[in-house]
Amino acid sequence: MDFKINLLVIDDDDINIFIIKKIVEKTGFAVNMVARTNGQLAIDYLQEIDGNAEVFPHLILVDINMPVMNGWEFIEAYEKLNIKKAVDMYMLSSSVYENDIEKAKTYKIVQGFISKPLSIDRLIELFRTLSA
Repeated sequence: MDFKINLLVIDDDDINIFIIKKIVEKTGFAVNMVARTNGQLAIDYLQEIDGNAEVFPHLILVDINMPVMNGWEFIEAYEKLNIKKAVDMYMLSSSVYENDIEKAKTYKIVQGFISKPLSIDRLIELFRTLSA
Protein backbone atom coordinates (compact mmCIF):
# COMPACT_ATOMS: atom_id res chain seq x y z
CA MET A 1 0.00 0.00 0.00
CA ASP A 2 1.41 3.37 -0.99
CA PHE A 3 -1.17 5.35 0.95
CA LYS A 4 0.42 7.07 3.93
CA ILE A 5 -1.94 8.11 6.71
CA ASN A 6 -1.36 11.50 8.31
CA LEU A 7 -2.43 11.38 11.93
CA LEU A 8 -2.66 14.38 14.25
CA VAL A 9 -2.92 13.60 17.95
CA ILE A 10 -3.88 16.48 20.25
CA ASP A 11 -3.26 15.49 23.84
CA ASP A 12 -1.47 17.21 26.73
CA ASP A 13 -0.28 13.91 28.21
CA ASP A 14 3.14 12.83 26.92
CA ILE A 15 2.53 9.27 28.13
CA ASN A 16 -0.66 9.03 26.07
CA ILE A 17 1.18 10.37 23.03
CA PHE A 18 3.94 7.80 23.55
CA ILE A 19 1.40 4.96 23.89
CA ILE A 20 -0.48 6.04 20.76
CA LYS A 21 2.81 6.20 18.86
CA LYS A 22 3.62 2.63 19.94
CA ILE A 23 0.12 1.45 18.95
CA VAL A 24 0.48 3.18 15.56
CA GLU A 25 3.75 1.32 14.95
CA LYS A 26 2.02 -2.00 15.68
CA THR A 27 -0.82 -1.42 13.18
CA GLY A 28 1.37 -2.15 10.17
CA PHE A 29 0.05 0.94 8.38
CA ALA A 30 2.33 3.61 6.96
CA VAL A 31 1.60 6.55 9.26
CA ASN A 32 3.03 10.01 9.65
CA MET A 33 2.07 10.93 13.22
CA VAL A 34 2.26 14.49 14.52
CA ALA A 35 1.38 15.37 18.11
CA ARG A 36 0.48 18.70 19.66
CA THR A 37 -0.05 19.20 23.38
CA ASN A 38 -3.01 21.60 23.22
CA GLY A 39 -5.66 22.81 20.84
CA GLN A 40 -3.99 26.14 20.12
CA LEU A 41 -0.74 24.49 19.04
CA ALA A 42 -2.78 22.16 16.82
CA ILE A 43 -4.65 25.09 15.23
CA ASP A 44 -1.32 26.85 14.58
CA TYR A 45 0.06 23.67 12.99
CA LEU A 46 -3.03 23.19 10.78
CA GLN A 47 -2.88 26.80 9.61
CA GLU A 48 0.79 26.30 8.68
CA ILE A 49 0.09 23.20 6.58
CA ASP A 50 -3.34 24.08 5.14
CA GLY A 51 -3.24 23.40 1.42
CA ASN A 52 -0.39 20.90 1.72
CA ALA A 53 -2.20 17.62 1.00
CA GLU A 54 0.97 15.57 1.54
CA VAL A 55 1.10 16.34 5.26
CA PHE A 56 -2.43 17.49 6.10
CA PRO A 57 -4.09 15.04 8.54
CA HIS A 58 -6.53 12.41 7.36
CA LEU A 59 -7.34 11.63 10.98
CA ILE A 60 -7.35 13.84 14.08
CA LEU A 61 -7.66 12.43 17.60
CA VAL A 62 -8.56 15.16 20.11
CA ASP A 63 -8.38 14.93 23.88
CA ILE A 64 -11.03 16.94 25.73
CA ASN A 65 -9.28 18.20 28.84
CA MET A 66 -6.16 20.19 27.98
CA PRO A 67 -4.64 23.51 29.07
CA VAL A 68 -4.67 26.65 26.88
CA MET A 69 -7.35 25.36 24.46
CA ASN A 70 -9.38 22.26 25.27
CA GLY A 71 -10.86 19.80 22.78
CA TRP A 72 -14.20 21.57 22.44
CA GLU A 73 -12.52 24.93 21.89
CA PHE A 74 -10.24 23.28 19.32
CA ILE A 75 -13.23 21.97 17.35
CA GLU A 76 -14.86 25.39 17.35
CA ALA A 77 -11.61 27.05 16.22
CA TYR A 78 -11.10 24.34 13.59
CA GLU A 79 -14.57 24.92 12.14
CA LYS A 80 -13.74 28.64 11.79
CA LEU A 81 -10.58 27.82 9.80
CA ASN A 82 -12.83 26.90 6.86
CA ILE A 83 -10.55 24.07 5.76
CA LYS A 84 -11.86 22.40 2.64
CA LYS A 85 -10.13 19.03 3.04
CA ALA A 86 -12.24 16.28 4.59
CA VAL A 87 -10.80 15.03 7.87
CA ASP A 88 -11.95 12.24 10.16
CA MET A 89 -12.01 13.61 13.69
CA TYR A 90 -12.62 11.69 16.90
CA MET A 91 -12.71 12.78 20.51
CA LEU A 92 -10.25 10.60 22.43
CA SER A 93 -10.82 11.01 26.13
CA SER A 94 -10.67 9.37 29.50
CA SER A 95 -13.91 11.20 30.30
CA VAL A 96 -16.71 8.85 31.21
CA TYR A 97 -19.26 11.62 31.39
CA GLU A 98 -22.29 10.89 29.26
CA ASN A 99 -22.63 14.63 28.53
CA ASP A 100 -19.17 14.65 26.88
CA ILE A 101 -20.16 11.72 24.67
CA GLU A 102 -23.45 13.45 23.81
CA LYS A 103 -21.72 16.79 23.20
CA ALA A 104 -19.34 15.10 20.73
CA LYS A 105 -22.39 14.04 18.71
CA THR A 106 -23.49 17.67 18.32
CA TYR A 107 -20.49 18.52 16.13
CA LYS A 108 -20.86 17.59 12.46
CA ILE A 109 -17.11 17.21 12.07
CA VAL A 110 -16.72 14.74 14.95
CA GLN A 111 -17.25 11.16 13.77
CA GLY A 112 -17.22 9.62 17.21
CA PHE A 113 -16.02 9.35 20.77
CA ILE A 114 -13.25 6.95 21.74
CA SER A 115 -12.58 6.18 25.38
CA LYS A 116 -8.95 5.99 26.48
CA PRO A 117 -6.91 3.94 26.30
CA LEU A 118 -6.98 3.66 22.52
CA SER A 119 -6.83 0.02 21.45
CA ILE A 120 -4.83 -1.29 18.51
CA ASP A 121 -8.00 -2.85 17.08
CA ARG A 122 -9.87 0.47 17.18
CA LEU A 123 -6.98 2.29 15.52
CA ILE A 124 -6.70 -0.35 12.77
CA GLU A 125 -10.45 0.02 12.22
CA LEU A 126 -10.02 3.81 11.82
CA PHE A 127 -7.05 3.40 9.47
CA ARG A 128 -8.95 0.87 7.33
CA THR A 129 -11.81 3.33 6.95
CA LEU A 130 -9.35 5.97 5.74
CA SER A 131 -7.55 3.79 3.23
CA ALA A 132 -10.70 2.18 1.79
